[in-house]
Amino acid sequence: MIWLYTLEKGICPMSHSIEIPARRGKAHEVKMGQSIKLINTHGNQVVDTWAYVADDLGEYMSMEATRATITKLIPAVGDTLYTNNRRPILTLTEDTTPGIHDTLLAACDRYRYGLLGCTDYHDNCSDNLAAAMEALGYNISHTPAPLNMFMNIPWTQEGSLSFESPTSKPGQYSILKAELDLIIAFSTCPQDMLPVNGEK
Repeated sequence: MIWLYTLEKGICPMSHSIEIPARRGKAHEVKMGQSIKLINTHGNQVVDTWAYVADDLGEYMSMEATRATITKLIPAVGDTLYTNNRRPILTLTEDTTPGIHDTLLAACDRYRYGLLGCTDYHDNCSDNLAAAMEALGYNISHTPAPLNMFMNIPWTQEGSLSFESPTSKPGQYSILKAELDLIIAFSTCPQDMLPVNGEK
């Protein structure tokens, strides 16, 4: 579930909440200065996260630009995420999880599930993003690399990656503050062929 609220004189009145259904996506328009509270209701759900500049969908949150700017693989509280034009777009202002998120992996898509051996259609984050944006009247031409909230992808000094269960617990949350007017989009990742959403 995500909560959208504004900060007014130190008080945090909730304006409304949005529940992201299992295996689906949601998008919402957010004004500069508003904050988004992303609650991991069950604790083991990865949430792919994107942000687009409201008046120019060609400018969006970029994991590549963010890593180069903050010189980290995982943003921590106080770190800002950047667009492909190197402008601040979101800042991580609070995080009650252990702080394990991912900036390396692409969103899952039908091709990914094909490589994993799935021969039928499989729900995927790329299609969820497109559907969520379309529901707001926006069409996108490609899927940028997401900020994979709560995703646990450890790496070694040799450069190997592994897919592990999230370290977050039920009810833990992260808060992102909008640095620009933007459209934020989420997908509750439907990956069930690897343990990224916990062991099945």
